[in-house]
Amino acid sequence: MRRNRKVKILATLGPSSNDAETITALFEAGADIFRINMSHASHDLMRELVRTIRGIEAERGRPIGILVDLQGPKLRVGKFKSEKVSLKAGQSFTLDGDATPGDETRVQLPHPEILQALEPGHKILLDDGRVQLKVTEATQDRAVTEVITGTELSARKGVSLPDTTISSGALTPKDRKDLEAALAEEIDWIALSFIQRPEDVAEARKIARGKVGLMSKIEKPQAVERIDEIIELSDAIMVARGDLGVEMPIERVPGIQKQIIRATRRAGKPVVVATQMLESMVSAAVPTRAEVSDVATAVFEGADAVMLSAESAAGDYPVLAVEMMNSIAETIERDPNFSQIINAQRAAPEATGADAITAAARQIAETLNLAAIVCYTSSGSTGIRASRERPSVPVIALSPVRETARRLSVVWGCHCVVSEDAKDIDEMVDRACRIAFSEGFASPGDRIIITAGVPFGTPGATNLLRIAYVGSDGQSGIF
Repeated sequence: MRRNRKVKILATLGPSSNDAETITALFEAGADIFRINMSHASHDLMRELVRTIRGIEAERGRPIGILVDLQGPKLRVGKFKSEKVSLKAGQSFTLDGDATPGDETRVQLPHPEILQALEPGHKILLDDGRVQLKVTEATQDRAVTEVITGTELSARKGVSLPDTTISSGALTPKDRKDLEAALAEEIDWIALSFIQRPEDVAEARKIARGKVGLMSKIEKPQAVERIDEIIELSDAIMVARGDLGVEMPIERVPGIQKQIIRATRRAGKPVVVATQMLESMVSAAVPTRAEVSDVATAVFEGADAVMLSAESAAGDYPVLAVEMMNSIAETIERDPNFSQIINAQRAAPEATGADAITAAARQIAETLNLAAIVCYTSSGSTGIRASRERPSVPVIALSPVRETARRLSVVWGCHCVVSEDAKDIDEMVDRACRIAFSEGFASPGDRIIITAGVPFGTPGATNLLRIAYVGSDGQSGIF
């Protein structure tokens, strides 16, 4: 099954889409990679979903990616004596470590690491920003605040800290258990929530031991400030706009989205745009015009993937939401402005032989109007390099490693095929032509361009470029 678009679709699974029939329908509608959210999924459910997806993969014969999203630290206030309390702007309100149920003057904050990190002047946002506090006094065990925006507050509401860097890492004990459980299954990506600094990524990398790709979710101002360092240590980035829009002025989020997409693309790593892309489709069969424009903006920016959250996980129209996102992406990529915008944002190749070969392959393919770029990739780096060029022609990534093909399912423009590595150049050319033909990318008489590394099977050694034409039976001929 080939897609008629280059941007990928990441669909979250949930109560509306956990059964095999719906997951199959989501894949056929256009989902390239599935997200399992450990904020809601048990280990048993996660294992069941992985088995279901792998069964669909075997039936359809196409690699499917699986992303397990760790919950991250969930910071919440304690309980109140009554169901809820009313706070008014200008009043004093204290957060402390006392487990006694709170009232209109105070409440427990059962996170000593936060109390130790707060300083006068820091903002505290409660209940997704509905209550805003400003710290006026801070000690090791309590913080006195002034209510900036007041409303009703009930027990266990979330806490956001836009100005505060917490000393503890992003991995909680639950995350560590979830990560170990996920690593035992056939998954491809781990998403790290509430990353604040590069050290958070390094901590997860020690546990993952290279078994999966690490996708850092950017949803805190502290992460935005150190984005280049986080990108360097991550395998991919997700622009998680929901929490990002809570922790910083919401009007800044579109600009930050563009900043992160371009920085990640320059680094040659996949970037996903997520949260509320087609939010109204949770309960409506048609999205708003603004949501369609939002998806279109991410596609125009050259994001590797766009993500559905509640729309596919808990909505009334999960399959229709994927179909809509697929239709938007296909339409935008046919727009005359699309190629101009993508070309204007193309990053210069790095001073390496592999980058030079890949950049040359893109230029030759576009100049000669070739049918496809076929790249042999063992580790996935050659496929990602080809995607980084954002070529106008399709990219077919051939890998002898099934896990590599699955991981590339989130990468822009990569049509992944699991295939044995070539033994020599003649076999390399012949196999590339046959697969380009059988996968529907090339017709007899078309030409393709092939990149690979010699000696074959050596990861990251792209050093060969060859043009070939596809014969009448899919066999090859050197051009």
